Amino acid sequence: MSRRICWVSKMCRDASKRPPSKLTLEEVLQWAQSFEQLMATKHGPVVYAAYLKLEHSDENIKFWKACETYKKIASRWSRISRAKKLYKIYIQPQSPREINIDSSTRDTIIRNIQEPTRTCFEEAQRIVYMHMERDSYPRFLKSEMYQKLVKTMQSGDST
Repeated sequence: MSRRICWVSKMCRDASKRPPSKLTLEEVLQWAQSFEQLMATKHGPVVYAAYLKLEHSDENIKFWKACETYKKIASRWSRISRAKKLYKIYIQPQSPREINIDSSTRDTIIRNIQEPTRTCFEEAQRIVYMHMERDSYPRFLKSEMYQKLVKTMQSGDST
């Protein structure tokens, strides 16, 4: 488990553990406004990823983040290599972290990774984002993890 996610898990197990000092109540409350707000903040994606990991469904956020990194690759050779890796991990049927996308999107990616562009995973990324927004995000807001974080931040905000 990465250090960035570790504090979230520790805090959920032990009430004496505090969130990072740079995390504010304002940011935590912003996450409930919309999924877009959650993903646009500094700590939101980290906390959300920790929640998904606890739910054993973190392949979507990992794929989404990997796509964000992939889009920034300038080198053609690096892009080809990374596209094949993303395919093997997330797209290929029966892959270790297979994401839930339709067969037509999967087929398009298979064709596109022969000469991958920065946008060849865009449709799959959009579908995964929609799944997170509609399915796991509402559960996250109701989760013990998020509720406990809000209460912890509110009790620490009385300074």
